[in-house]
Amino acid sequence: MSERTRGTRTIDLLLAWGFVGIPLLWGVLETVKNALKLFR
Repeated sequence: MSERTRGTRTIDLLLAWGFVGIPLLWGVLETVKNALKLFR
């Protein structure tokens, strides 16, 4: 594999994790925020 191919795959992998991870993190934070309301 050339460096260019490896770099492109790394960028694609980071973008894919970003598209999945950011909404997932937002969902987890919203769930925790709503769960904390139950304990107040």
